[in-house]
Amino acid sequence: MTKAHVSAHELVAGRYRLLEVFARETNRLWWYAEDVAAEQPRLVAQTTLPEPAGDDTARRVTARVVRTSETMRLLCPGQVATVVDAVVEAGTLWTVTEWIDGTPLGELLGREGGFNVARAARVGLELLDVLQAAHDGGITHGELSPGQVFVRDSGPVVVTGFGLAGATLVPRLTAPSYASPEQARDERIGPAADLWALGALLYTMVEGRPPFRDRGRPDATLKAVDRLPLRTPLRTGPLTQAVQGLLRKNSRERLTRPVVREALIRTLDEDADADREPAPVPRLRGAYAGVRLAGREPGRWLLAAGTALAVVTVAAAVLAATHQGPGAGGAQAPAHPATSAGPPGRSTAGTAPSSPTPTASASAVLPAGYHRYTAPEGFSVALPAGWKRLTTSRVTGAYRVTFGRDGTSPTLAVTHSEHVGPDPVAVWQEDVEPGLQRLPGYQRIGTVRATTYEGYRAADLEWLAGTGDARVHTFGRGFLTGRGDAFSLRFKTPAATWNDAVNRLALRTFLQTFRLPRG
Repeated sequence: MTKAHVSAHELVAGRYRLLEVFARETNRLWWYAEDVAAEQPRLVAQTTLPEPAGDDTARRVTARVVRTSETMRLLCPGQVATVVDAVVEAGTLWTVTEWIDGTPLGELLGREGGFNVARAARVGLELLDVLQAAHDGGITHGELSPGQVFVRDSGPVVVTGFGLAGATLVPRLTAPSYASPEQARDERIGPAADLWALGALLYTMVEGRPPFRDRGRPDATLKAVDRLPLRTPLRTGPLTQAVQGLLRKNSRERLTRPVVREALIRTLDEDADADREPAPVPRLRGAYAGVRLAGREPGRWLLAAGTALAVVTVAAAVLAATHQGPGAGGAQAPAHPATSAGPPGRSTAGTAPSSPTPTASASAVLPAGYHRYTAPEGFSVALPAGWKRLTTSRVTGAYRVTFGRDGTSPTLAVTHSEHVGPDPVAVWQEDVEPGLQRLPGYQRIGTVRATTYEGYRAADLEWLAGTGDARVHTFGRGFLTGRGDAFSLRFKTPAATWNDAVNRLALRTFLQTFRLPRG
């Protein structure tokens, strides 16, 4: 167990004052903290490293944590914590994040004992959104646990801890009770390990205890995870099959994301009235009281208490729009064909598209099987048969809605943001692409193309990302409305099927039929 051996008067890395421990796991402590240099509130995770940390190890660990967290922040804006610093001192990794206006899931469960199935299903869906973004980008969390999930009083959960798995030679650092059997056996892990952890979290949220208890020593806990049968859940109700399906010892037998998503949505639909519990009151504001008790002058840091969340969410809103492409509402299709040399030694079939022919105005007649969907947010778009609204992410000043059949590509993401720059080409080049370049297998197709959309300034970007069968092709159009806000459309398919007629028709129809909210 990690000990709180650091004095609250000491500074980590010469600038972070630790104020109070607010959450504990086997090898991790969470602290309220203050960045004395920036006079900003911070959250600091203290993680004991499982091996001596020389200079090379320290550089590898910190670089991986910062890089992976930044990539995930771009892939899933508003639902992944922003890591502002990571340092290794005396065999301990200190991960510094921006303020999160939420309560650790572990603390909520400790106070309440457990959730009803509808509330657990809602949190599970939000976690599944984050995991899908990660897995589509070739990233495995590998450390998901109640201490890595922050439940907010408004908006979806925020996930921390990306980049820890694989940062050291020892595969598991923090919460052995939520490790998958393959991690317990010290085997290579992938997305299936995250799905196991999701199942363990769903089990814990409803049952009020983890599926495998902490036995005091990580090795003993991991042995139990690997060898002991699952304790039969008693309160999971309609979630029972999903939980048991996620917690199968053989990773190849675990339920897939689409099946889990369907089960969670069905649980919410069947038990909607039960998901009416009062929102949690974030305890994190106690850090400010800690500063006052320490006798510090309030100054700008205490004033930041009212504005820290606004700063974070505005930044996330900008990223939500720019990563999707600040786009659109109208009828023009991509203006230029895109080309790609493709990976060396492989056919470029399915990765070198010929963009749809430009169309001046939307056709009044929809293609066979398409139907017009009008969102509560006010926009509308024609969707193919079987497509539905899959996910919704919201932060202050921005939202993103994703459509598809079952959560796997192809998908369409519609994003709106109130905060974007004045030049859509510059947004792609300066704000978006540096983050995209961190994605595994990233390859831009052609150039950032300036265009117009319903008479407004717009820009298009296409790219490939991922590897092997998980490689995806994305087209993004950003569109500035002229009122300081923006919309975007991002269409994603498996790279191998990008040029299929059904996908080309879908992209053309989306661009031709998308309509802005009135007013």
